Amino acid sequence: MICLVHIWNKPVLTLYRDRRPQPERNPLAVVQAKKLTVIPSEKKSMDGSIEDFFALMGNLDYVSFKGGEVDRYILCWFDEKEDDFNQAARRLGGVTFLPGMSFEVDQSGKRTYKATFKAEYGKLE
Repeated sequence: MICLVHIWNKPVLTLYRDRRPQPERNPLAVVQAKKLTVIPSEKKSMDGSIEDFFALMGNLDYVSFKGGEVDRYILCWFDEKEDDFNQAARRLGGVTFLPGMSFEVDQSGKRTYKATFKAEYGKLE
């Protein structure tokens, strides 16, 4: 099987808590990332990473500490390569962040995070 790696540079990701059967409608956070990488596996799940991201809106403390590590999330973003706005929406669901989400703090106190994750399903194209 050929494994495609999907990469988005500088995506703006909206993060929701994945509450079933009715997902939350208010985002937990909106983040700007340097790079989003998603690798589909044979089991229909996906592995991925988000590099150098920071919060534009909301607070990432919940996600980066123990309470949020066991929770599931939905990630949404738009693919800039699509001309049709309706076709540009991308989504990953059932996202769990692997332990070890890290962040660095710069001189002004801004946190920049790095994380790896697993997703149960998604719309990448």
